[in-house]
Amino acid sequence: MLDNPTFKLNQLPKNLPLEGGISMELVEGVPIFRASKIVQERIETLLAKLQDSELALAEEKELDDYEELDDYLSFINRTVRNIMLKQN
Repeated sequence: MLDNPTFKLNQLPKNLPLEGGISMELVEGVPIFRASKIVQERIETLLAKLQDSELALAEEKELDDYEELDDYLSFINRTVRNIMLKQN
């Protein structure tokens, strides 16, 4: 049923809030998962710092973890959307 059933996260970003870190909204009846505004602001802060200077190793790891989480959420969103399209 899944295109890649072995796709998994290695770990969550250390600064990801356990509550409120991921938001969900309905778009045309399909649930869409996204990073919350707090998480998006943290990512923007890290990206802005990256443009101005080098990130510390821990910050680079955090940004990489957020990128992996974003890829995973995109995978979930595509999978849910495809399942719902097949049902219609």
